[in-house]
Amino acid sequence: MAHKIAVLSQKGGTGKTTAVRHLTDVFRRSGLRVLAVDLDPQGNLSDYFDVDPRAAPTIREVLLGQSRAAEAVHDGVIPANLSLAEAELSLAGKMGRELSLRRALRGLDEDWDVVFFDCPPNLGLLTVNALVAADHALLSAEAQYFAMQGVQQALEVIDLARDGLNPGLQWLGVVLNIADMRTVHSRDAFRSLREHLGDQLMETTVRQSIAYAESAERAVSILEYRPDLGQDYVALADELLDRLGLAGARRRLRSELKAA
Repeated sequence: MAHKIAVLSQKGGTGKTTAVRHLTDVFRRSGLRVLAVDLDPQGNLSDYFDVDPRAAPTIREVLLGQSRAAEAVHDGVIPANLSLAEAELSLAGKMGRELSLRRALRGLDEDWDVVFFDCPPNLGLLTVNALVAADHALLSAEAQYFAMQGVQQALEVIDLARDGLNPGLQWLGVVLNIADMRTVHSRDAFRSLREHLGDQLMETTVRQSIAYAESAERAVSILEYRPDLGQDYVALADELLDRLGLAGARRRLRSELKAA
């Protein structure tokens, strides 16, 4: 069975899509078959992977039952575009709307080892669908004063998804993104999260850099554009592989790094 991971935050600007993009890259380098599912109508993840904007079908057609999920995979990505917002409105009036994604993705487990869901930057219906379809939830938080408030809001939605809809959903933890740990403010935010979350806060923090915006504009992985910054995601992936119990992939990743 594939490990399905919903990556979410309660607002935009936390580096969530960037995290999905580069965790997908690093997991693939560890030898895993990884599918990235764009659930954000803005389609930023699809752009970052340089998926043709005319690619069809997309996650919209999959959710509405107009296409099979396997038919919507384009180079390891199920893309999204603004039409997904329309699909979300259509789903809102249906019975069992929270189960739509889980049903739509049946049959994909044999083809993939890991599936990442890039949730929209809110805690609405599409995010709930991702949590109901997922085995694990990873929260993305910004290194700022209100980070804990956002984490608590996201945890409430995770609990909602668990109650009767997906009781097996596991919380992988929180990653602190776009962090400048040279500043007192970021270090205080990290300490505050550590005090409240303990080891649920990932040890790795992802450094803030304009290079991420530049690599996104070029649709190039940060591992190629700025390998020094890419090491943050290598370290984060190593932590996640450990928490997921994927020891073989973790060994392969470390072997590849040594060879490089």
